[in-house]
Amino acid sequence: MVRADAVIPVRMRRVAVVAPGRALRKSLVRIAEAGCVEVDLAGDGGPEIRGPAATRLQRLRAEPTRPVLSESPPDLDALEREGRTDLLAGEAQLEERLGSAVRHGEVAALAGWCPETQVGTTAARVADAGGALVPLRTPRGIDPPTLLTGARPAPPSMLVRRSFTPLVSTYGTVPYADVDPTLPAGIVYVVMFGLMFGDAGHGLLLIVVALLLRAGRPRRAAALRPLWPFVAGAGLAATLAGVAYGEFFGPTGVLPALWLEPLEEPMRLLATAVGLGAVLLAAAYAAGIANRWREGGPTRALYATTGIAGAALYLGLAAVVGAVWLGRVPYAVVGALIVVIGLSLAGAKLYTETAGGAGGAVQTGIQLFDALVRIGSNVVSFARLAAFGLTHAALGAIVWDGSTALAGRGPVGVAAAVLVFVVGNALTFALEALVAGVQALRLEFYELFSRLFEEEGRPFRPWRLPVEHVPGPVPAGVTVGPGPVRKELS
Repeated sequence: MVRADAVIPVRMRRVAVVAPGRALRKSLVRIAEAGCVEVDLAGDGGPEIRGPAATRLQRLRAEPTRPVLSESPPDLDALEREGRTDLLAGEAQLEERLGSAVRHGEVAALAGWCPETQVGTTAARVADAGGALVPLRTPRGIDPPTLLTGARPAPPSMLVRRSFTPLVSTYGTVPYADVDPTLPAGIVYVVMFGLMFGDAGHGLLLIVVALLLRAGRPRRAAALRPLWPFVAGAGLAATLAGVAYGEFFGPTGVLPALWLEPLEEPMRLLATAVGLGAVLLAAAYAAGIANRWREGGPTRALYATTGIAGAALYLGLAAVVGAVWLGRVPYAVVGALIVVIGLSLAGAKLYTETAGGAGGAVQTGIQLFDALVRIGSNVVSFARLAAFGLTHAALGAIVWDGSTALAGRGPVGVAAAVLVFVVGNALTFALEALVAGVQALRLEFYELFSRLFEEEGRPFRPWRLPVEHVPGPVPAGVTVGPGPVRKELS
């Protein structure tokens, strides 16, 4: 059973950090240490708040360093003399948040966002510092920021989901109201990759690469370690496709073809690729309907070209094509009626977005024609799954034929055959991995994601800094939080 939190972004809660003036700094240090609260800044869209630490940091003109926050108020003059740009940078960020606080008498507060599951533990941290983390109502007209995966530590299923997250975030930020497509998008990607990269030997090599990434090797690729489940999934899909095709470093005969040989039955492979694309487009329309409904209710879902209206166009055209192919005229008539309904719904929405009149009608007609053509081109576009699968098989066959031809010419020929086999497979692996990866990404973005998303959300950016204990008394004259007073807290 699929849990609700697996198909929606992480639930966010509007919160306020409230504390007496003397405890505000310590409370914010706890917030930075927890690293799960995005704090609203007064400088967002307005003048930047610059305090003493920021002034000293600018005066040093040093290279940017990773900010670190001092647990207690530091001696800024001493930090400047010692060149501690890391602590000055952390203090500058703290000053910006202190200056963004709403103040009423001795009490100060800042608004922000926090994942719902982290509110309790974060509130306990802030309470230890003398402050409070207070849940608030979500303001009208303001969408919460989007976070697709929860905090670490994570179960194995969450590790897989997190490894797929860059696939979605590269396209854009999922709106908070939308369905989170991370897991299904990742599965679809590796399946399409596998169809184009169908070779059991090459797939096993990808699995080896994934295991090396998991082990942190090579060290220069350590930043890619979280992606190892993604790479392993792509390798597994390629291996299974290779078993189906009978390909193991080319048509070596090591594996029998359990389904088809790409070069022997290209039309069957092509029909399968287009059929898979048709199913994926139908699923994309279903997800698009859910997103439009969550974004604007049933009206938006009904009239959107990525909602019910677009789905009617798609299903109607599919019915017409299927009926013509099978020679069933009544079904073609039903399909045509569904197409007319879809055109009417989509046209009504598109016309309202024009200036009206004859010009608006012409513009709407052009947009509807474009929608019809686009549906057909999107379905046909999935033929590239077969085309690049055939290319991979053809390159493997060329390398294998060259190797076997050389192997029959004595010891020198055997050595040359081994060299051709190794180098040829290495080149095929590198070239086809790149091509299949790019083409799968292209299909995911242009054919599928374009139906899922109409808007872009805002990513969740929590304030997270490491905290360092700096001993020593606070110098005289140092004040905490002297920034401008804000008059509102939403």
